[in-house]
Amino acid sequence: MVDVLRQIVLENLPDNCKEKFAWHVPCYYGKRMICIIWPASVPRGGIKKGVLLGFAQGTKLKNENGYIKSGNNTKIYYRVIPTVEDIDEKEIKILLKEAVEVDERLK
Repeated sequence: MVDVLRQIVLENLPDNCKEKFAWHVPCYYGKRMICIIWPASVPRGGIKKGVLLGFAQGTKLKNENGYIKSGNNTKIYYRVIPTVEDIDEKEIKILLKEAVEVDERLK
């Protein structure tokens, strides 16, 4: 499932964005962190099953369909995806586009 999400993210981020591994999970950066993919198998992610897809500037995204939520975090909005079949590529692409636009406006 991480590989599928990574592929979606990598295909939809501009070339100036980079993938880095932090906390043993893939993180994606432009000027700042854009998103993170955190599988339940990696400790300290706060989830027991599936994979967390988080957006670092979540409070600044429109998130019109409510695909991501804040939970207990005030900045990172995320979605826990339980299975590969639950990956909504269309929603993820919309959020990635918004997240890149937000990142480009950051100083």
